[in-house]
Amino acid sequence: MMAPLLSLRGISKSYGQIHANQAIDLDVAPQSIHAILGENGAGKSTLMKLIYGVEQPDDGEVVWEGNPLRLASPAEARRHGIGMVFQHFSLFETLTVLENIRLVVPGRKAELKERIRTLGREFGLEVDPLAHVHALSVGERQRVEIIRSLMTNPKLLILDEPTSVLPPQLVERLFDTLRRLRDGGVSILLISHKLEEIRAICDRATILRGGRVTGDVDPREHDAHDLARMMIGHDMPAPMAALPLSGGEKRLEIIGLDYQPDDPFAVPLSGISLAVRAGEILGIAGISGNGQSELAALISGETVLGRDQRDRIYMMGMDVGRLDAAARRTLGFAFVPEDRLGRGAVPEMSLVLNSLLTAHPLKLLRHGLVDGARARAFTDDCIRQYDVRTPGSDAEAGTLSGGNLQKFIVGREIMLSPKLLFLAQPTWGVDIGAASAIRSRLVALRNQGMAILVISEELEELFELCDSIQVLHHGQLSPPLTTRDTKPEEIGRYMIGAQASPEKVRI
Repeated sequence: MMAPLLSLRGISKSYGQIHANQAIDLDVAPQSIHAILGENGAGKSTLMKLIYGVEQPDDGEVVWEGNPLRLASPAEARRHGIGMVFQHFSLFETLTVLENIRLVVPGRKAELKERIRTLGREFGLEVDPLAHVHALSVGERQRVEIIRSLMTNPKLLILDEPTSVLPPQLVERLFDTLRRLRDGGVSILLISHKLEEIRAICDRATILRGGRVTGDVDPREHDAHDLARMMIGHDMPAPMAALPLSGGEKRLEIIGLDYQPDDPFAVPLSGISLAVRAGEILGIAGISGNGQSELAALISGETVLGRDQRDRIYMMGMDVGRLDAAARRTLGFAFVPEDRLGRGAVPEMSLVLNSLLTAHPLKLLRHGLVDGARARAFTDDCIRQYDVRTPGSDAEAGTLSGGNLQKFIVGREIMLSPKLLFLAQPTWGVDIGAASAIRSRLVALRNQGMAILVISEELEELFELCDSIQVLHHGQLSPPLTTRDTKPEEIGRYMIGAQASPEKVRI
């Protein structure tokens, strides 16, 4: 047995009354791919921040290559050979690949350019060093992030949800790269909620629950149900079946929408047409950066159409293209934005006050003043129904983990009982148990006659939820495809610009 590359002994970290990590023990072997699994709030992100030097532990010891180590910053972590690729990329879009890498890696331009190309060929991470980041696909941007970390010569590479932005065709390519990195001497710490992927790629998995280690296993010896049970402490409920419904009234219709944004780095939309009926869930798939945020802003009312674009967007039979977000909500529209902090919630405000942002029409105001008792009761009900892990309704939104804040925002919007519900990335960053609960709730609402539109980069989620799927690529939508007659690989072909089989297209 080789000595561990990294060992954590009794690592603890608290934020006030919240104990994020409690007496964590962890060993990462040389040349291994090691998964960290856990629910939202289990302590995964905090643990990675401690390893990468973003935070420092309150108690315990970090042992690196047999020697105690205390890291004061990520720069110091990189000097010791620890690199990290975050889920949300940290690249400047107006700079080239080479210019982004030079911000972290010293060296002459010609030398760095050649190293980028050499690493690309060696690990299947090919990318043009002189290309501007805004012109790259999401998969290419991820390669830039990994190359930048590799150029710091890491012995340990931390990856946070690396497949969440990739179509199926690129996931296996990434896995090939990770295996080659492992075989070349790099250890990898991998955070992922996709348990089948963990079983396919990882040599070891450590499970966290409530800030403590509850298991350390070889994931290849357990099925996904076993791993999920270890994570959440009980069996997963069976997914709710969608009931066959006849076509209801159109709650959302977009007809031949063209949109040219003012932002030169935004994606123009061309010929967008879709319809969502009562009792239907329509999913929109696509690689991030293909027009999802622009389309979401147009549907939600954040972006209002010009005077020359009438009769393009209808909700509940009314032309809403010139109506703002508040006016659309009065028609029975509710929206869960992709950006939790900033659009979905105000981080410095309490959960009670964040409830008022969209739920105030539910008698939470009296004579123009906030009814504190009703607002608190609504918030407490949302926390209870959606299992939001928080000290209470007075907690600031910014203190919640990303997954728990997502559960709160989803719950808040569902509790409005809308006729049309639009969710962008509904379970992004949410653990498997909570994601399953949210999806089951959405199917139940669909069965009750609600019209639901979902934008998601999780194909598994779309296939579990949706009656039909359309793919957004370079600002254009594919025809709607009936989910039960379509394979993920066909959706993946549309995502990268190819076409699916014509017989799968729903008329």
